[in-house]
Amino acid sequence: MHATQMQAKPKIVPVKFVIAGGFGVGKTTFVGAISEIAPLRTEAAMTSFSAGVDDTSHVGQKTTTTVAMDFGRITVDETLVMYLFGTPGQERFGFMWDDICTGALGSVVLVDTRRIDQCFPAIDYFEAKQIPFVVGVNAFDGAPRFPIDEVREALGVAGHVPVVECDARAKDSVKGALITLLESLVAQARAKEGVV
Repeated sequence: MHATQMQAKPKIVPVKFVIAGGFGVGKTTFVGAISEIAPLRTEAAMTSFSAGVDDTSHVGQKTTTTVAMDFGRITVDETLVMYLFGTPGQERFGFMWDDICTGALGSVVLVDTRRIDQCFPAIDYFEAKQIPFVVGVNAFDGAPRFPIDEVREALGVAGHVPVVECDARAKDSVKGALITLLESLVAQARAKEGVV
């Protein structure tokens, strides 16, 4: 046997991240923009039953909605694989969040500045569960832009929570938000260990 054949294969570490936020904020798009596999989507057509329940005033072109979750995968290298789970955005599907978020290392909470109030349930959820998160301000066409400090203040998130601009349609932008989450997790781990 050759020495290279005797070397143990590196252990693959799976990492679970959750992509969350309100209805129509771009979670499905975010997962699809970066997943190396065809993302699993559990979307259903929006019907008249959602009238008066789902606010479609800023997402007029939206014809489907996530009813369970989105799922995607990114292989970072031979030892690290990231699994992305997108939550449903409507409150009526909130009962699934505990199952979706079990084992998650962190989350990206997407925000639409036209409907900033719709991200509060996600922020409250991750704060209560003590799951680290970053806020991604999604760049919707025609949405008002605000300085990051103003968005942070409006959301009332702690100073250690990263707030970044991102475009859920653009792979590099999505990658940037995920890297910010990873860097934040590493920094928090080092702080707990007393390493600077």
